[in-house]
Amino acid sequence: MTNTSPDNVSPYVDLVQILHDQRNFSRNTFGPGARTKGLCEHIGKELLEIQADPTDLTEWVDVMILAFDGAWRAGYSPEEIAQALVAKQIKNLARQWPDWRNASPDKAIEHIRQPGE
Repeated sequence: MTNTSPDNVSPYVDLVQILHDQRNFSRNTFGPGARTKGLCEHIGKELLEIQADPTDLTEWVDVMILAFDGAWRAGYSPEEIAQALVAKQIKNLARQWPDWRNASPDKAIEHIRQPGE
């Protein structure tokens, strides 16, 4: 794993390297295989912790790490995961979204569906 401490982590990081490091840590610590059910269960627990304290950044990051873990365990490389993240962001930026001012803050805001979606 890359040798960094929380005090000197650069805000400019190499996501692909982080994913490689996390994959190696996870495989060595938790073993191989999909582990989908356990990952989903763990994500559910982390989501409850976020609901209890939405300002706790470490809980949000726990969900990200678990999601990345699930993606490599599903067979995707760190490079593919990073590319998919960028592609999804581009897709979301191109979508039409309803005015957030007319939406409940307690409900998900979904994009406006286009024909064929």
